Amino acid sequence: MKDVAFVVPVYNEAEVIRGVIDSLMAVTPHVVCVNDGSTDGSAAEILKAGAYLVDHPINMGQGAALQTGIEFARVLPGVQRFVTFDADGQHGVDDAVRLLTLLVAGDLDIVLGSRFLGASVGASRFRKALLKSAVRFSNMTSGIKLTDAHNGLRAFNRHVADTIEITAPDMTHASEIIELIARNGYRYREVPVTIHYTAYSLGKGQAGVNAVNIAIDTLLRKVGRS
Repeated sequence: MKDVAFVVPVYNEAEVIRGVIDSLMAVTPHVVCVNDGSTDGSAAEILKAGAYLVDHPINMGQGAALQTGIEFARVLPGVQRFVTFDADGQHGVDDAVRLLTLLVAGDLDIVLGSRFLGASVGASRFRKALLKSAVRFSNMTSGIKLTDAHNGLRAFNRHVADTIEITAPDMTHASEIIELIARNGYRYREVPVTIHYTAYSLGKGQAGVNAVNIAIDTLLRKVGRS
């Protein structure tokens, strides 16, 4: 799949990023890792794995890293399809390939992974309840109905890559992307995926208070546009 680029935001993932890149490079040579001000050995591991390394000198947040990575991937020769993929090993490459296949076959602009149509392996009841609350909030504020509001696994075409502009630098970017789907009229579909929560990924997960901050930021952004 030489027309595919994976965009992977990376922040202090030296322990696992090499394995994630190896799995992605079995699909395409175009793996763009945006090292978002990591203070560990992430950058060195990215280079060892042979991925593209784009450096943020300071930590700017996952939303900013995704926008940087998409802009970098847009100029790679022959790339027409794009995938955002988490660096902590939660996502499955097989799921990403299914999203890419549907992107073309379904005449869609963007395909979104949903753990609530699929499975969350290792997630606590509290985390599931928190994420479902985020879905309900997103459905009320974004204008479109989804089953999973903050899944980082997405596949999209050149039109989306050329027109999307993520301005929320931090974790609120997930809500902003959903708002942009509605605002820009992208053709979308959700598909079941499996999220594998490990002790490592859970250790890096968002605290509950961050979900509250995301909700407040989303409301403020909507008020600012009104």
